[in-house]
Amino acid sequence: MKAVGYHKNLPINAPKALEDMDLPAPVPGPHDLLVRVHAVSVNPVDTKVRAGSAPATGEVKVLGWDAVGLVEAVGPQASGFEVGDRVWYAGSIKRPGANSELHAVDARIVSKAPRSLSDGQAAALPLTAITAWELLFDRLRIAQGGGEGQTLMVVGGAGGVGSILIQLARQLTKLRVIATASRPVSREWCLELGAHAVIDHSKPLSQALRSAGIEHVDYVASLTQTGTHYQEIIQSLKPQGALAVIDDMEGLDPIALKSKSLSLHWELMFTRSMFETPDMQEQGVLLGRVADLVDSGRVKTTANAVFGRINAENLTRAHALIESGKAVGKVVLEGF
Repeated sequence: MKAVGYHKNLPINAPKALEDMDLPAPVPGPHDLLVRVHAVSVNPVDTKVRAGSAPATGEVKVLGWDAVGLVEAVGPQASGFEVGDRVWYAGSIKRPGANSELHAVDARIVSKAPRSLSDGQAAALPLTAITAWELLFDRLRIAQGGGEGQTLMVVGGAGGVGSILIQLARQLTKLRVIATASRPVSREWCLELGAHAVIDHSKPLSQALRSAGIEHVDYVASLTQTGTHYQEIIQSLKPQGALAVIDDMEGLDPIALKSKSLSLHWELMFTRSMFETPDMQEQGVLLGRVADLVDSGRVKTTANAVFGRINAENLTRAHALIESGKAVGKVVLEGF
């Protein structure tokens, strides 16, 4: 099968940072679906793994944790799917990624893809939708339909996770949603997705909030540059507020949260699949809910750039854009 992978960690501008290759087709396990991949998207995790995770000598690593495709085989212990079903999923960080013609994935973290989106449009959503859903409802424990009179600040609202988090918060809660963005294009993107207001995160967040007439917020979803904004986030939160984080940073001081009794929550959407938790199937369930929201017109794709076919050249361009920090929404690729 055709695939895109790498043999060693290289900067994205280096030759062979990503390479086209032919690899053996995967053999699905008992819980797996074998999927013929039609479209993928690129996430920051792809660039982090490429930069920091080296394959063993002589081996290849394939990235890609968003996929849409058709089921070609169903494992004996996989249920709810048939050959020919069109599915979407984010996969597991412990297994080869989906930048390949054929991909094996545990059926418990898969759902039927939304009917109203093209393959590329749908591929933009799974990883970020799982992250946003778990952050809101599992980590911050905001009740669906709840949050009336409370405010959520989304730091990095125009990125992949922020783009779907804004929509889920608006559609499934009564929270007031304040996004942060620093450029006109990203500001407009957040407003189009439903943010009640957008503030400029190139300025101190507490100052930008006050300029918007907001003294404090109840919740913060910090999706990027948490280390840079950490003290301002603490200042912006109400006493007994909650901070949820997805990005990696060094030197975060939990003692700084003490005086306000603030709670800190980590969200990693791979946790359930990494540890095969008893509730692992909840990821498939929530993806089904998101597909229903899409097909009912309540949530739209966050795809904002189509980079052509799934090959090393186009994936290299996508990685470079993600690493630049200037991506708005998601980058998708379709077909081999």
